[in-house]
Amino acid sequence: MLKRMAWPLLVAGLLVLVGCAHSPQTLDVRPALDSQPTRAGNQQPVVVVVNDTREDKTLGTRGGIYPQTSSLSLSDQVLPRLRAEVEAGVRALGYTPVPAGTPNAGQLTVSLAELTYQVPGEVAYVTEANLTAAFTAQARKGGEQYRGRYSASSNHRFGYAPNQATNTRLVTEVMNDALTRLFKDPAIAEVLGR
Repeated sequence: MLKRMAWPLLVAGLLVLVGCAHSPQTLDVRPALDSQPTRAGNQQPVVVVVNDTREDKTLGTRGGIYPQTSSLSLSDQVLPRLRAEVEAGVRALGYTPVPAGTPNAGQLTVSLAELTYQVPGEVAYVTEANLTAAFTAQARKGGEQYRGRYSASSNHRFGYAPNQATNTRLVTEVMNDALTRLFKDPAIAEVLGR
């Protein structure tokens, strides 16, 4: 009799543990500017360089009782998409993206410097996440140079652990915010326009 009662309790306990574990997620983010930058150039050539300088390519974990199995990372397609969006931003500023080595071209280097997804403490059930994204930019033309860092953060509370689509949307939003701030900095356009 006792064995019959213990079996359903064991199964229920295992289901609870499995429900608290999360599998890894690879987020297929599509970066985009939230708004168009103010046009400043006159089709001057600009070499665009985009890279990911983060030391740790994992954004963080989604928590749960096994955080080591619930990591978040970006898909391999994110960097090429980011490059395409930076080139679109350069065009919107009034400049023309050109290949490296083009004579008299300015250069804009945009680096994904930080992208984090943090859940508070060691909790079995995730109800909150703090996201941060930061880009660095270096604009160069002739002897002029300008460097800047542009960041955005957000805090989200959940009634239940977010799925992959929700996490992709949240990471996309914070990246877009930081990227838009970069293109709104008039000093970048000023250096590229010299």
